[in-house]
Amino acid sequence: MSNRLFQGIVHQMTDSIDRTIGVIDETGTVISCSELGKIGEVLSTEVTSVFSATSGVLKFGGYTYRAFGAHMHSEYAVFVSGEDELAESYTSLLSVSLSSIKQYYDEKYDRGNFIKNVILDNILPGDIYLKARELRFNNDVSRVVFLIRITEKTDASAFDVIQGLFPDKNKDFVVNINESDIALIKEISNTADTKVLEKLARSIADSLGVEFYSHVLVGIGTIVENIKDLARSFREAQVSLEVGKVFDIEKTIVSYDNLGIARLIYQLPTTLCDMFLREIFKKGSIESLDQETLFTIQKFFENNLNVSETSRKLFVHRNTLVYRLEKIKKLTGLDLREFDDAIVFKVALMVKKYLASNPVKY
Repeated sequence: MSNRLFQGIVHQMTDSIDRTIGVIDETGTVISCSELGKIGEVLSTEVTSVFSATSGVLKFGGYTYRAFGAHMHSEYAVFVSGEDELAESYTSLLSVSLSSIKQYYDEKYDRGNFIKNVILDNILPGDIYLKARELRFNNDVSRVVFLIRITEKTDASAFDVIQGLFPDKNKDFVVNINESDIALIKEISNTADTKVLEKLARSIADSLGVEFYSHVLVGIGTIVENIKDLARSFREAQVSLEVGKVFDIEKTIVSYDNLGIARLIYQLPTTLCDMFLREIFKKGSIESLDQETLFTIQKFFENNLNVSETSRKLFVHRNTLVYRLEKIKKLTGLDLREFDDAIVFKVALMVKKYLASNPVKY
């Protein structure tokens, strides 16, 4: 695509510059030229030394060469016939023009920018497939979005580390969302499951932790088969981080597939949640439970409502645990040994935690 872009500019410049002008890539191949017969010609290795020259300028074989590129590393060089001052001036003007045009083109049309627009819903659904076809973007593969959040230290180099972990720019895309969030759009196999994705997320978090000693959270969306659904996977990754911040504050890797009922509660209006608590419990009953009682309840749930197993894990006598459960029943009216009551209580605790992080606004 750059070849055609440069050739169009070179063709327009021939009316203003009465000299042979053209562009070579890093291999020394002429990719565009005012003399069409030269296109495809591979120049000598002496010419490619322009890319390593300190000044970025080389005069050789009756031509003046000047390296340019949109990035720190020059990717192309413009050449003009002649080794005089005018030729050098022409190369200077052409390099600035071509570099600016190339940068503008990349920002508007490159795959990374296209993917960013897709996940942020900045492109119309009907335009997605047209643009994907134009960029030769493979639509027939499975992908998933990872949202990496640097919570303790923001470092621009984190982007480079993640880019280094996934260097194949034809399959994986790393996109800066804001100062703390980086999105990874990863191509995966059809057999990948949540465990595989969480293992990959863990490796990302560990790599960033070792590199910057920073605390990293990773939200994982669901696997999608279609490019237009990447926006949904990205939103799911965002929800994973937000829900995890409320209900699983100790987790650094949160998958949308494993959010369970927390995902439902997070989407409920706070006024409805407050009404639920008021209807289920007597006024002030749930607040009257101390930390020891709440810890007992947590362990009871973790051990699948098994009294004997929970008492063993808590290092207390079975009768002591039964006494605590009876106390909870007296305070709340719910018997946690009964499955239905246990479900109501579990949901109520999650709703209470949700309201604590998002108070009701009257």
